[in-house]
Amino acid sequence: MRVFNTLTGRLEEFVPINDNFVGMYVCGVTVYDLCHIGHARSAVVFDVIVRYLRYKGYKVKFVKNFTDIDDKIINRANKEGVSWRQIAEKYTEEYYKDMDRLGIMRADVEPKATEHIEEMIKIVQTLIDKGFAYTVEEEEGKSVYFAVEKFPDYGKLSKKRIEELEAGARVEVDEKKRNPLDFALWKASKQGEPWWESPWGKGRPGWHIECSAMSLKHIGESIDIHGGGADLIFPHHENEIAQSEAYTGKLFAKYWLHNGFVTINREKMSKSLGNVLNIRDLLELYDAEAIRLFLISSHYRSPIEFSPEYIKEAELSLDRAYSTIMRMEEVERSAKGKKPTGMSQEIQRALETLKTNFEEAMDEDFNTAKAVGFIFDFIKEINRFIDKKPSEEEIEIIKKSKEFLREVGSILNILQRKPIQWYRSLLKIKKISLSEEEIEKLIEERAIARKNKEWQRADKIRQELSAKGIILEDWVDRTVWKVKIE
Repeated sequence: MRVFNTLTGRLEEFVPINDNFVGMYVCGVTVYDLCHIGHARSAVVFDVIVRYLRYKGYKVKFVKNFTDIDDKIINRANKEGVSWRQIAEKYTEEYYKDMDRLGIMRADVEPKATEHIEEMIKIVQTLIDKGFAYTVEEEEGKSVYFAVEKFPDYGKLSKKRIEELEAGARVEVDEKKRNPLDFALWKASKQGEPWWESPWGKGRPGWHIECSAMSLKHIGESIDIHGGGADLIFPHHENEIAQSEAYTGKLFAKYWLHNGFVTINREKMSKSLGNVLNIRDLLELYDAEAIRLFLISSHYRSPIEFSPEYIKEAELSLDRAYSTIMRMEEVERSAKGKKPTGMSQEIQRALETLKTNFEEAMDEDFNTAKAVGFIFDFIKEINRFIDKKPSEEEIEIIKKSKEFLREVGSILNILQRKPIQWYRSLLKIKKISLSEEEIEKLIEERAIARKNKEWQRADKIRQELSAKGIILEDWVDRTVWKVKIE
């Protein structure tokens, strides 16, 4: 297996630090607002990576944090006239609602920054003692800053040079700092802000120190994989490396994995542009599985352009897949008396090829785009097989195919529902005016009309359903319904 390591800028063979154990830390969200599609992409990407590592037999300890104290949280709390803790708790809960709907499994440990103040203070004091950090007198107490010039490797992740950065791009200029690049490890709390007691007076942690403390506590001094969005490479991850390696004297993370942005009209999402798409709003318009498939249909490191057309393509692909699964189930019910097609060995080879191709794609830096393509190529082969009307003797290969589709689908967390669950979801998403019970009742009425040779009545029912977005398919001994995707 090879992964692209941002630290080295190349694909590398994946070899964990400790045999079969993989310690993986991913930066989570700052809980001050609803999550957007960019958060969804990062969550889905690392969800799939963890699932695949486990599929390959690795024992993974997955840690993903919550930043539950931050300027944005404090500002939101002041704006709404509530406590910062209420804001943090509210949006942590909202995060789980969205992620659960997207099929994101919980990390093994989901620590909160405010639960690790003691660990942060210990790291900060050690950095001061080692000469990597210094205190600055403030009106309210003391702040502590990391001195980047004391860390010779600063810039190794982002490939930025200290000399080029000192102009102050993206760095807040503060005359009290020795260098404009120096970053806060501990901030003296201003009046009205939350605070914790520390050797430097009342204060709160800087953003970057949180992740160092949490990964150190829950995984160890060196972790195998550190992940997050590409926007975190600098300064957040660069600063994490500096403070962590200065503290321990050891490599902080062996492999750095970063997902690309979600763009809209080829522009990165931002509140200033007014183009932020909340997951909550998107889930009112699209099935969660379709959003997930859209997000894994591009390589995780590439930018991905959001558009309704691309979600529609994902919906159509899922519809083909679930329709095929329905057909496979029908073959199992109606194969008796059919002649063998002679295609069993061909499908067996296609199944083996899918397994090989799927794993090769995922082994090459988790290339879900290719992996998804191989799944849908196989679905075409299965449909070709079903068109030939498989016999009872050929049911076994149908069952094996269905099982393997479910297995590889579980790594991507797609195709895990029954087809009827997919169509029930579409009923709601497409705002079909009929309930499932009403559709079944009309199908029953149509069956009676056909039995009585009332063909006009039967056709009229089909037409009425079609006009409302429901398609009927007549099989050997039953009629099934689907939702039309337009």
